[in-house]
Amino acid sequence: MRLSDLSTRSGVPTATIKYYLREGLLPAGDRVTASRSEYTEAHLRRLRLVRALVQVGGMSIAATKEVIRAAEDDTLDQHQRFGAAQEALFSGRPDAEERPEPGTAARAAVDELLAETGWGECVDQPLYWNLVDAVTALERLGHPCDITRLRPYAAAVAPLTEYEVDVLAGYPDEEQLEAMVALTVLNEPILLALRRIGHAEVSATRFGSSGTGGHPTGAGAPNVG
Repeated sequence: MRLSDLSTRSGVPTATIKYYLREGLLPAGDRVTASRSEYTEAHLRRLRLVRALVQVGGMSIAATKEVIRAAEDDTLDQHQRFGAAQEALFSGRPDAEERPEPGTAARAAVDELLAETGWGECVDQPLYWNLVDAVTALERLGHPCDITRLRPYAAAVAPLTEYEVDVLAGYPDEEQLEAMVALTVLNEPILLALRRIGHAEVSATRFGSSGTGGHPTGAGAPNVG
C-alpha cells in the first residue's frame, strides 16, 4: 500500500507516519521510485502498536524505540526477547546505593514470596526492584506488607499469567512479540479498572448504608485502589 493508504487504514496522519519512519519506529517501506515507497500489513500492524504504546500506554518516543529494539533483537530467543521487552517497558531499576539491603523487611518478604512461588528468575531485575519499592513504600506509610499479605496477590496473578501466555501462543510467531507488548500495556488499565470496580462493590456490601441499594462511587467512594 502507499503511504496515503497506510494513513487511511491506520487513522494516523502521514506527517506522523513520516516522523515515526525517521525515528526508526517503523521500518522503511519498499522503494518503488525515487519518491515513492510501498508498505505492507506488517507496517500497519507495527504502526498500530506504536500508537497504542504512545497514546494509550503514555510511553515516550525514546521508551517506545527501546521496546521495539528489544522485540526485534534476533540474537535472543523468544523468551529472552519477551524479557528484554518487559525490561524496556518497566525500566526504573534503582541505583545500587538506593536498593534496600537484603535484611530489610520489604526485601525479605519479596525474596520469600519469589522463592515460594518459584519465580526467582526475575531477582535483581527491574521488575523485582519495582516490587521491592512498592512494598517498601507501604512499610514507610505504616502498612507492613509481609509474606501473608503478598501471597493472595501471587495466587491471583498465577492463573492470569498462564492464561495470557496461552493467548500469546495463539498468535503467529511473527506477531507474538508485538502482541505481548500491546497486551502488557493495554491489559493493565483493564485490570486496574476491574479491581477498583470490585472494591466499590465489596465496599457497598460491607460498609454501605442499609437500604440505599447503591454502592460508593465518585466523591463518596473509598480510595482503596
